[in-house]
Amino acid sequence: MADLNTRISDFLWKNLSEKHITRKKDPFWESLRKTGTELWLDTGDMDEAEANWTAEMSALTTNNTLLNNEIQKGIYDVFISEAKSVVRDLPIEEKTKEIAFILNARHGLRLASKFGGLVSVELHTDTAHDIKAIEYYGKRLHEICPEQFIVKVPYTAEGLIGARKLRDAGVRINFTLEFSARQNVLVTRVARPDYLNVFLGRIGAFMIDNKLGDGTGAGEMAVISSQNWVTGLSAKNPWQTKLIAASLRNYNQIELLAGADVYTIPPKVAAAGRKSLSGKFKSRMHENYKVNMNASAKEACIEKFWTVSDNVLNLAERFATKLPATGAEFNKIAQNEGCEDMFPSLTKEEKGFIASDGKIPVYSKWEQKIKEGKIAPDTLLTLAGLASFTSDQKMLDERISGIIS
Repeated sequence: MADLNTRISDFLWKNLSEKHITRKKDPFWESLRKTGTELWLDTGDMDEAEANWTAEMSALTTNNTLLNNEIQKGIYDVFISEAKSVVRDLPIEEKTKEIAFILNARHGLRLASKFGGLVSVELHTDTAHDIKAIEYYGKRLHEICPEQFIVKVPYTAEGLIGARKLRDAGVRINFTLEFSARQNVLVTRVARPDYLNVFLGRIGAFMIDNKLGDGTGAGEMAVISSQNWVTGLSAKNPWQTKLIAASLRNYNQIELLAGADVYTIPPKVAAAGRKSLSGKFKSRMHENYKVNMNASAKEACIEKFWTVSDNVLNLAERFATKLPATGAEFNKIAQNEGCEDMFPSLTKEEKGFIASDGKIPVYSKWEQKIKEGKIAPDTLLTLAGLASFTSDQKMLDERISGIIS
């Protein structure tokens, strides 16, 4: 295995010749930075990133979907063909997964080399429920580019355990696919990552698509509540955890959430904000935004995106003191401690609903289970997000298989 890792490392760095771009200052983004917000671009597209990159920006973030978008352009087809010889000694079923790892690392290295900032790189979705795989691949990604790579680990019971083990080993972690303050309370105390997230755009979309309200204010409240909890709780940890307001959907959110630790901004949103906003920013982390909900939103437990119960706080402290050994143990304790709606047991049919509905679950399929406290909207969005990433990862893997077979 050591020989394989050496071959892969040599292959990854071979002919890496990205031209480093000169970053220019922009008073607009400088004003936002003065509120305390780090600025990351949310893209894997080199041209999109270059068109929006300024001196005030410090990182780029990719994921399974964004990486798949780049792979499907065909720009790596020759690279994939060449990688086949690097993994020649592996069993056939392992070759595709290993080349997917190589592609993730290579694209991350290209971004790191060209832009000079940090780059978040995400694990293969097959690792999401496998602690040993999370540790194994997480450490390998870190070793490839320890100064610039941040390893993204998804929100699962195994992800919380694996991320904690990686972070204790010195691997920088961006914990991903969270949608609520209560999820981030657990992540802060249990996984102790460098960064964690609220994917606020999908919160509003969940409300709109399911006719629970117009979506206004819900994502913003989840971010502000998370920011306050994360700041307070990470003071108990050996290092500070920072909150990412992730994948902003509307350029107005750039202004509404100024002062959050980090933004990951899609290039189109960044460009629209740069064009339309005044650039006179101030921190909004003490705002109390109105959430426009209709009567059915209360039954849908929408407030769980920004409220944190004592059960969650107690569970976070219990796991911070003693980490469960397995995901199954984690889930069982969480369910026994009154947090079943965060780590639910799903039937095969219910897993099918998650996979078929896309990124925004259909509330009517889950209405009764939500009322019974067996699942919640933030959990549904997390499960749907992982299912969506899994689908995109499958497309990426299929392209690899088609080239090397």
